[in-house]
Amino acid sequence: MDDFDTLTTQMRDCDICKGLPLGPRPLFKVNNAAKVLIAGQAPGRITHEKGIPFDDPSGNRLRDWLGVNRDTFYNNPRIAILPMGLCFPGTGKSGDLPPRIECAPAWRERALALMPHLELTLIIGRYAIDWHMPVAKGQSITALASDWQATWPDQLVMPHPSPRNNRWLKTNPWFELDVIPALRERIAELL
Repeated sequence: MDDFDTLTTQMRDCDICKGLPLGPRPLFKVNNAAKVLIAGQAPGRITHEKGIPFDDPSGNRLRDWLGVNRDTFYNNPRIAILPMGLCFPGTGKSGDLPPRIECAPAWRERALALMPHLELTLIIGRYAIDWHMPVAKGQSITALASDWQATWPDQLVMPHPSPRNNRWLKTNPWFELDVIPALRERIAELL
């Protein structure tokens, strides 16, 4: 069994991604008191450069959706951030590359095992869906997000909060009208 401090030190020192264009810089926020897990894809270029997860426009929107301020988001031990890939994977033709496949098997199960108090997992993106909801493989994010009450209040599939998804949010206004108020209420209960 892993000790929490030992594991987080090993994760921070990980160099699985030493071949990536910007090199390894594992970004995550875990705590054994966490009740809320933000399970995203992988850090973006901006957050990689800053060394802080979700410290970009996507993070601003995510904090708004959660109804928490920056201080709470980063300093409340009840919020954990564990992406599928801990390092920025690089950029491809249509945006960031997918998370490296070596990362989740190396760290995810061990980190999740040390967070026994999780009550809500926010699942952001295809790779996080496939890991956390393997029975949903192949279903669209829109279909899963629109059926949000099926896994509520334990899990919530969400679109990525990136400004690139403004069009999706305009096409699916129910997300911000119906889901976000319930999410804010649940977050307030858990924090």
